[in-house]
Order: sequence, then C-alpha cells, then structure tokens
Amino acid sequence: MKRVGVWLLIFSLYGDSIYSQTIEELEYELDSLHIWETRVKKQIEEIRLTKVITDLKTLGLPSGAEVEIVEHKSMILGYDEQHEQARWVSHIIIPDVENGNVSRTNDFRIDPLVTTGTAVKADYWYSGYDRGHLAPSADFRWSQVALSESYFYSNMVPQLPELNRERWAQLENLLREYVIANKEQLYVVTGGVLNESLPKMNNEGHKNKVSIPKLFYKVVLDNSGEEKRGIAFLMPNSNCSNPILTYAVSIDSVEALTGLDFFTSLSEDEQVKYESITDVDPWRTKAMEGEVLPIDPTTLPKGKINTVQSQYYTGSKACVCGTVVATKYSEKSGATFLNLDKKFPNQIFSVAIWKDSRANFSYLPENELKGKKVCITGKLEANKGTPTMNISNEKSIVIVEE
Repeated sequence: MKRVGVWLLIFSLYGDSIYSQTIEELEYELDSLHIWETRVKKQIEEIRLTKVITDLKTLGLPSGAEVEIVEHKSMILGYDEQHEQARWVSHIIIPDVENGNVSRTNDFRIDPLVTTGTAVKADYWYSGYDRGHLAPSADFRWSQVALSESYFYSNMVPQLPELNRERWAQLENLLREYVIANKEQLYVVTGGVLNESLPKMNNEGHKNKVSIPKLFYKVVLDNSGEEKRGIAFLMPNSNCSNPILTYAVSIDSVEALTGLDFFTSLSEDEQVKYESITDVDPWRTKAMEGEVLPIDPTTLPKGKINTVQSQYYTGSKACVCGTVVATKYSEKSGATFLNLDKKFPNQIFSVAIWKDSRANFSYLPENELKGKKVCITGKLEANKGTPTMNISNEKSIVIVEE
C-alpha cells in the first residue's frame, strides 16, 4: 500500500507529463527512487539498532562477575577471558523478526572490540563441538549489521551438535514464535554456566583454552504491555530428549547457579514477581496448545514411568503414565490412536488400538480417554523413533482419578 501511495503521489505531481518522458529519463527516476528507498531503509535499521541498545541499558545489564563489557550495535556482552567466551550476551528479539529476510552470513570472525582477543576458528575446528550462537543469528534477520555481528567468536560457545541442532535450536524458535504471536519484544540473556572446573577444548591445532560448559541458560523477560512475565531455561550440553518446556526454570535459580544478577534496573518488587515464577503456559506456541508437561516421575508410584522415560524401555514391558492430549479414529483401518502429553507431530509416546482389539473395549477409546490422565501397561516398541504400545483390551489402560 505504501508503494501504491508513492506512485499515486508521483502521478498527481507529474500527471500526463510522465508519458512525454523518454525511457531513459524514467529509468533514471526509477533508479533515484531505489536509491532513496535504500537510504530510508538504512535509516530505519539504524534507529532500530539504537533503540535495542538503549532498551538493553535501560533494563539493566547483568552484574556479579568480572567481565569486559563489549557493546556492539545489536547486542551487549560480558566477555570472560579466563574461559575465552562470553559469560553472558544480552540482546532483544523484536517483532520485525517476523518479516526479516536477511540470510545468514557464516562470516565467523574474531571480535575486534574484545581487548584481550577471542577464540578463533582453530579452537573449534575438528573438535567435535559446534560453534553455538549465544544470541542466535536468526533473531537478527531484520538487520544485515546485527546478523553479521552475531558471528563474532565472542558470541560462540562449544556446544555438542545434538544440543545445538536440536533442542537448543527449538528453544530459539520457541522464543521467536512468542515474539511474533504476541507482537512484543523479548529481552534475552544467554550464556554457559562457567566455573574453574570446566574442561577445555584440546583439539589438535587449538590456539586458546576455551572452556566447555556443562550447562547453558537463557533468561527471558517480556517487559512490554500489561502482561509482563519472565522465565528461564537450563539445558545440559548433551542430547536433550525431553520436551522444551520441561527445561524451564525460574530466573532466580539461574542467578543462584551463575552468581549473576539479571535485569538489574527492575525494582525489588518486580524482581520478586518476574524472577521467581516458572509458569510455562504463557510461553506455549499455538502448536503446543492442549499439550501438558510429562508427569514428574518422582510423584509416580514404584513401577510406573512417565512418557519421557518410556524411550529407555523399548523392547520391555512397562507401565507408562500421562495425559491423553490427542486421539484419532481411522475409519479406513478401524484403529484408534492416542498421544500422551504431546500431540502429533511432536509426540513422545503413542498408543495404537487396532480394529480387532476395539471389540475388547466397553467404550469408544477415542472419546472416553481424551483429556484423561491414564497409566497404560504393555510392551514398548519404537515406531519411527517414538515409543509406542499396541493395546488389545481396556484392562491395560487405567484412568487415574485426580
């Protein structure tokens, strides 16, 4: 609509005179418009970048550790020379990320603003670890400048591929989806939990002693509008097979673990309100609606496991407990399928009741069991990587009374 308005304005100014101009003259004017558009877009980008840094400083940078504060145009970080990585990186995911179309650059390079020097390519090459972004490049796809900055080695940490490319990436997606859905910017602080006992990278050819964190955290605050809220996530540097929201913790707990104080400009009352909660419901994406967290295994009776634990019992008989969040009856096959705790396509435990077995049920399982907390006993099998049970009668399914 804005482009149409520009052309209408041009037509109103020049009218029929446009048609008396030569092609060369019109092409010159078109080039001038492109130059003008590029200049305006650049100005908008610079204003957004300035606002991001201003907002980060206004909310307060993390304190509690001796680090070198490094301010870039899109993020601010606290670099810890002892570990050759940032102890924390603060950035903001803004709603403009939804329509951003800047492609990743992969221009990994030394951060020139870190006075003590940063890690280099040789420190990671053939190490078995990914160069994991603390502030993810995709959060900056609205700005070429910001996205390029995300490839400084000061923003890199050693992450195992099974974390960096799986659950960690999914967590980053989750936060972007929240911003897009709520049209609110998120303040994010990310880092590894650093201490003196951490092992160092020792691949052949390494130049620096880069520590390998055993845990990584993300601390998040929605400080916009009326519904302000905070949450944190803590993930081990390993294969994280649990659903993303099971890694949610309070900001207070991350502060206790790291010795850092986040969002220091919040009042004491605000810190108590936003940093002590672990309510994950507001952070669910649309695709997660109707799903629930797996039952805490410590609350289950002996001999019963939750849906996450089921992956470790493939080939064995087990009693799995969870909530039936999705059901499906297939008219074609006559079978009923149940998903516990998480829905397709992210299911973590499924149940199949085949056509011949439905006669052994006094009720329609797809109707009666939906939304119920149940414990199901049977042999666990793997179906395309998902733990699955084939159930032949209703005695194998016990509805748990709340």
